[in-house]
Amino acid sequence: MSRSLIVEQENRAHSAAGLMVWRVGVISILIALLYAEVLADLAHDWWTVDSLSYGMLVPPMALYMAWLRRKMTMQLPAVPDSRGLWLIGGACLTYVIGKLGAEFFLPRISFVILLAGLAWTYWGMARFRTLSFPLILLATMVPLPVIVYNAAAAPLQLLASDVATNTAQALGISVYRDGNIIQLANLSLGVEEACSGLNSLSTLIVGSILLGFLKLTRPGTRIALFALSIPLAIGVNVVRVTGTAIIADHYREIAEGFYHAFSGWLVFVLGFGAQYLLSLGLARYCEPRRSA
Repeated sequence: MSRSLIVEQENRAHSAAGLMVWRVGVISILIALLYAEVLADLAHDWWTVDSLSYGMLVPPMALYMAWLRRKMTMQLPAVPDSRGLWLIGGACLTYVIGKLGAEFFLPRISFVILLAGLAWTYWGMARFRTLSFPLILLATMVPLPVIVYNAAAAPLQLLASDVATNTAQALGISVYRDGNIIQLANLSLGVEEACSGLNSLSTLIVGSILLGFLKLTRPGTRIALFALSIPLAIGVNVVRVTGTAIIADHYREIAEGFYHAFSGWLVFVLGFGAQYLLSLGLARYCEPRRSA
């Protein structure tokens, strides 16, 4: 091979690398300009709203999951796929609809859709599939839409108060329920939105995706763990409300003070513990044994 041909190939390689750097730079600047306010508002919610603080941990965990699969991703050839442009277009449309409707969820989730579209367009479907779980996890950093949260909160409040009332009555405690208010002999307990179980549900959903990635291999068992997290979150929250009602009948100060604060942490500990045991059970009984 002649020296001039080698030099020409090197120049082409440098030109291609420079063009790629230029494209990445331009796209990064455009994304920063478009989503700076959206991501700043999202980070503000994580920092100021206690029930959403888990969102601060999601992006680092998603990056870590992608890092664990980096060899699997990079060993596949990068084959640009124009079909990914449809996903990018969908992200842009979602962003515009959210902005026009003064809605927070759609512009925020469009950021994740846009990242998925860019990965598909520039790297191809094969590499995009290896990043599916990190992208799904990243989507959980966006809080539920207000309309969904409000629609789900009221039934869960009534469920928690109803089960707590029935359990307390079965234990011989004089109590009755008026809506989401639990009436004891000397005290009224209101099951507020924060006690509906939605806060623990959001956190346990993140945990189910992470445990599914680390402990399970089959898509079916991962989906099963995700689905089981919903009744699990509702169940541990019902236990919390029931415990508050029972303790309040005998020790009002403890129920309104120490137990009310401590039980919030206890719900997450019990939830994560049960979720971890579920993942081990699914791995043992629903997935093939790994040869030693």
